[in-house]
This record gives sequence, C-alpha cells and structure tokens, in this order.
Amino acid sequence: MIYTAIMGHGTVGSGVAELLINHEKMINQKIKEEIKIKHILDLREFKNLEYSSLFTTDFNDILNDDEVKIVAEVMGGINPAFDFVKKLMEKGKSVVTSNKELVAAKGAELLKIAEENNVNFLFEASVGGGIPILRPTAQCLAANSINKVTGILNGTTNYILNKMIMDNMDFSSALKLAQEKGFAERNPAADIEGHDACRKICILASLAFGKHVYPDQVKTEGIKNISLKDVEFADSFGYAVKLICTATDNHNGKISASVRPTLVSKDNILSSVNGVFNAIMVNADCTGDVMFYGKGAGKMPTASAVCADIIDCAKHLKSRKYLSWEDGFDGYVEERDCEEQLYVYAYSSDYDKLLKSFEDNFPDCDQAIKNRYSGEIAFITKKDFRSRLTDKIKLLDAENVKSMYVLH
Repeated sequence: MIYTAIMGHGTVGSGVAELLINHEKMINQKIKEEIKIKHILDLREFKNLEYSSLFTTDFNDILNDDEVKIVAEVMGGINPAFDFVKKLMEKGKSVVTSNKELVAAKGAELLKIAEENNVNFLFEASVGGGIPILRPTAQCLAANSINKVTGILNGTTNYILNKMIMDNMDFSSALKLAQEKGFAERNPAADIEGHDACRKICILASLAFGKHVYPDQVKTEGIKNISLKDVEFADSFGYAVKLICTATDNHNGKISASVRPTLVSKDNILSSVNGVFNAIMVNADCTGDVMFYGKGAGKMPTASAVCADIIDCAKHLKSRKYLSWEDGFDGYVEERDCEEQLYVYAYSSDYDKLLKSFEDNFPDCDQAIKNRYSGEIAFITKKDFRSRLTDKIKLLDAENVKSMYVLH
C-alpha cells in the first residue's frame, strides 16, 4: 500500500482526487501496487463528497504522517507552496506539482533539495496540461542536443486570438467570451499579459538547456494590444496572429528566450493550432523537429499529468528519477541582434507624410497595404537585423506605430 496526499482541492486538486479514486483498479494493475489517498489539505469544507473524511486543514497532518510517501501540490502560487514542498522533501516524501509559478521561480532549488534527500520532485503538469512534454524531453530526447523550443503555451490567449481570427470579434469581446466559458480567469492578467506563458517557457528552457531560466530574464509581451485590424492585415498577408514562446541555444553558453505576439505563416503548422489547444515544437540535432499537441489546460487533462507523476513516483520509491538542472546566472539569457522580419502597422492623420517616410525607409517592401482613406499602412519588412529594422521604424512619420515578429 502506498499512501498519497493532495494539497489543494480546487479545479486541479479535485480532478486528481476523482482520477485516483475512479481509476483506482486500473492504476493499481499498472503498478502492481495499491495507491490510496490518505489526506487532502484545504481550508474549506467539502461535507457532501464521498471522500469528505480525508480532508484536513492542518499541513502537519501530512508532514508528520510517515505512511504518506507521495504528495501532490496543486495549491498554486509560491507561498506557502514553496515552504510546504521544501519541508515535505526534507522529511523524505516525494512531491509532484502542477504549479508552474513555483517551478519557474524555485525549480533549481527544489530539484537540489530532492536530490539531497533522495526523493523525487516531478512537475509534468506545470507545462502543457495533459500534453506529455517534460518527460519526453528529459528521457526520449536525452541523446539529443536541443537547439530550439517553440510553442503556443497558453490556451486562453490562443482561444481569444482564434475568436478574433475566425469570428471577427474584437479583443474585449473575445476576452469576455473566454471568461464566460471558463477559459479565462476573472482577473486575466497572467494570461493576456504573457506571464503564464513566460513561466512555461522558463521551465522548458531550463530542462532543455540545463540551467535555470527565471521569468524576469525573459522578454515578455502579451496580446492586449492586438487589434482586429492587426488580425485582418495578418490574414491578408497569409499569416495568423499567435502568442509564440521561444527558447534558443545560442551555442555560446547562453540562450535567447521570449514570449511575444507573432505573425505565423499559414504554411507553419503552429498557425492551425486553434481554441484552447497548445502545441510545442522541439528541434534537436538528431530528431529534427518533434511536435507535441493537445489540450493545454483544464481540470482532467492537468489532473491526468499530475496522476502520471504520482504513478511514476510510486514506481520509483526506492530510486530517483534523474531530472535536474543547474541554477542560472545573470546574463544567461541574452537578446541577440539577429536577422528577422517584422509586421508593421502605422497610422497618421497626414497620410502623405506617412507614405513618403514609408517609401524612403522601406522602398523594397513587397507586402504592403496602403489606405489613404483611413491613414494607415501595414506591411511586412524584408529580412534584416532587428536593430536596423527598429531604427527604420522609428523614422516613420506616424502618430501610432506597432510591430510584431514574423515566423515562417
């Protein structure tokens, strides 16, 4: 008999409890061992549940129970989650979590504590919901040198952008619909400002390249400034607007990483990832491109990944799963001046001045939409170094200018 505990009984925590109970027989057959929930930590009361007797409001009931060998942390946030997880592992218990904020901020430290105490710290559910991505990257691609990770890592923003593209909805209306359907929180800042996606690319980059990447090292831009016009112009040029996360090995001991709205060519498979789905492309030296696709959030997909980690820990109670990375350092994530293309939108009440400045600075641009009536010009630049493109954009005689990166 292997006893486990769950900390948190919200959306994911309740899913974990339901899955372990409803799939108990199947899980036990797979690992040739019984897994039982002994405690569920939550400050609220759940009197009407069939497993209501398992609830406790005291963390110490879990910490000091020597029979509990595996704990699922699904509370979210850094505090008190970090303190709880640290104490549990120092007490000899393995921990699994879906808490991307915790892993992105404290992953290197917690992995070291797990190693020192010969326990496991697993977090498959922290990236991509039910999509298997961390375990395949760490194990199946272990013989590869990973060059780049690119993906759509936030289902909320992808749903909003998809509604703007497919249903001609403006940003505010699409966000409101996402909230009504439960795809966006009442306070959607973490999603629409890119913070959620940033935490996920930090975890992926840390695992792929071996050093911890902190969220404040990653240049992050959300989608709240994307207009319906941007989406329409992108479509006219043969692109779809997506929130793209990237992490690239610069082969100099450093990496580049970013989260930013991007025009993705319709020839690129990422442009067809719709709704709340996520997709992650890993480019490695031996395999080339490998893609992982599926629902990136939701109660049961995320619970599925948490339970998979619980099962993995149950199979490795007497041994450690090798999963670790070193702490990072200042300057580890660098912004390189590389060649790329940009989408540019410019508006001026003096269209003639805008047109002249456009023709002077971007004379060889072959993808452009010019509208004298609305005072707007939208175009895709030729490939050039980012610094040069930025300098040219500053020379546009416009009252409103915005740009986005282009991915082919």
